[in-house]
Amino acid sequence: MTAMLTLADSHVHLDDVSFDNDRDAVIERARKAGVTLQVIPGVDAASWPRIQALCTAGSGLFPAYGMHPMFMDQHRPEHLTTLSHWLATQRPVAVGEIGLDFHVEGLDAEDQRHYFLQQLNLARQFDLPVILHARAAMDEVAATLRRVGGLRGVVHSFAGSQQQAEQLWKLGFHIGIGGPVTYERAQRLRRIVANMPIEYLLLESDAPDQPLSTHRGERNEPARVAEVLRCVAGLRDEASETVAAATTANVKRLFAIA
Repeated sequence: MTAMLTLADSHVHLDDVSFDNDRDAVIERARKAGVTLQVIPGVDAASWPRIQALCTAGSGLFPAYGMHPMFMDQHRPEHLTTLSHWLATQRPVAVGEIGLDFHVEGLDAEDQRHYFLQQLNLARQFDLPVILHARAAMDEVAATLRRVGGLRGVVHSFAGSQQQAEQLWKLGFHIGIGGPVTYERAQRLRRIVANMPIEYLLLESDAPDQPLSTHRGERNEPARVAEVLRCVAGLRDEASETVAAATTANVKRLFAIA
């Protein structure tokens, strides 16, 4: 049974306000579904203390701290110094969620590039993986990773091409797959997932966002990684147990989780 498998949600915003009224129940539902490991990335400096408290209070919850490109209006130059302190003292599993977003109008591209590069440099300095957001910016993100060098991590909610996926694998990067793969119209993504090297595959919810095709319009939850697993296993024509074991091992290895 899928519920008996050990699964990892490599990307969930469990600190989001939408979980304030039932967060403990959400965590319990995830565990009953086999999702015993959850990586919780930050989006701005204000989110880091919330995530720290959440991960300290609950087992199987692991923090990442970063500044998301969609929250540019909340970032300040001094937050980079604060982030460096947090990385040095709080021992997160990654720097994230960071990256570039050229899809949303009104976000200054040069400001995004500045914060992205500085956070990549911090990840190198502290030898931490990065959790990347790359929307309408995949080629530039990959080029920046090559230029900086010495990095590892995951592009979460991957939505690029086969060629872009291959570029990431050559750099040693993983791709995170969640709710979008369950939609039949996502043919390109489904082909990539069906044939990609399993050692670069991570499962994720991105909850509360990106609900599955069977839960359209609903708040997403980490428990639904079990449904993502079944979809991915079906696309790959592999046993759920095989995909679960591999993707959970990938998360543990990438984020140095024992």
